[in-house]
Amino acid sequence: MPRFSVKWVVAVVLIGVVGGAFFFCEYLIYFPTILKCAWPKISHARGGEGIDGHSVDSAVRAMVLSDTHLLGAVGGHWFDKLRREWQMERAFQTALWLLRPEIVFILGDIFDEGKWSSQKHWEDDVRRFHRMFRHSTDTELVVLVGNHDIGFHYEMDWFKLQRFEKVFNASSTRIVTKKGVNFLLVNSVALHGDGCPICQSVEKELIKLSRDLNCSLQQSAQSGSGVMDGCEGSQLYPPTPPIMLQHYPLYRVSDAGCTGQDAAPPEERHLLFREKYDVLSKEASQRLLQWFKPRLILSGHTHSGCEVLHDNKYPEISVPSFSWRNRNNPSFILATVSPSSYTLSKCFLPEESTVISVYCSAGACLLLLFLAHCLWMKGLLQCLSLCLLGKHKSL
Repeated sequence: MPRFSVKWVVAVVLIGVVGGAFFFCEYLIYFPTILKCAWPKISHARGGEGIDGHSVDSAVRAMVLSDTHLLGAVGGHWFDKLRREWQMERAFQTALWLLRPEIVFILGDIFDEGKWSSQKHWEDDVRRFHRMFRHSTDTELVVLVGNHDIGFHYEMDWFKLQRFEKVFNASSTRIVTKKGVNFLLVNSVALHGDGCPICQSVEKELIKLSRDLNCSLQQSAQSGSGVMDGCEGSQLYPPTPPIMLQHYPLYRVSDAGCTGQDAAPPEERHLLFREKYDVLSKEASQRLLQWFKPRLILSGHTHSGCEVLHDNKYPEISVPSFSWRNRNNPSFILATVSPSSYTLSKCFLPEESTVISVYCSAGACLLLLFLAHCLWMKGLLQCLSLCLLGKHKSL
């Protein structure tokens, strides 16, 4: 009977250690980490004419993440898929529940193999995406296109672009307006500048959007005194410079000036970026700045964080990857944006190394408990043997 009880106690302890480690690493760890994050107050804003006095309730609460890279059927190992997709799903769902953003932007490279996946594999990837990033009607999800979704410039075609746009029910280049704030979405994969059909279509749409925004600003400055010359038939937007979102960063030489815990590793920061591959070309970058004069640019692609000031007046934030597959410490941006101001904060997710350490510690505890149990049982058996042997001799 005592031995039976000891076995049950050991079994309960072992199950408790395993279950506790699993529950903490797969569910609980996301809550204290994301609870540290909070929406930044608009009273500390930058990027406007000054402090505009808007409250958080009258501004847009936008969550921005990038480079989820859902693994495909060709290069994705089943365990890698399971592990990293579960991490992103739990992080996203916990963030939605705790922070309740009004709008979520994902800055491209949603899928890892969209550029070559078959229709069957594409549909499977889309199904998994919708499961992972499910959301209520209170939150709007806006998805941008990246090079892994439709291919680099030399790989993209109308079929892959329209397949992507159909899934997310919107053109890849457009303006989303919320509470008087203009969010400009740019298909940066098509800004190669070589006159390809998709490039021509995207540039034509960008020129139209630039005209519409400029006419809206001029109309507001003229206090509605009729239609401005050259603005007939233009669509009116709120008269405020846009927040520009795209997958590729604007042109910069390297990440040498980037700092912070989510910046590129020191050994990679001085590697030179290739135009039209790592960053947009100088020409495309200058055109976007001249056309839209954005008050903020948010981009992805590099998988690392960085802050850059273009022409001494256009700030750009590179948003790191949201997946453990691309970095140990994923993060996302919380943006509180009013028509004339914005303020940002960064929210870090649990580090994969922390989860691995917890599991290793739990494994070490299990091993120690097992060895202690074996040694204790061995000592008990020896004691019983000696007792029985002593009684036998006395007889």
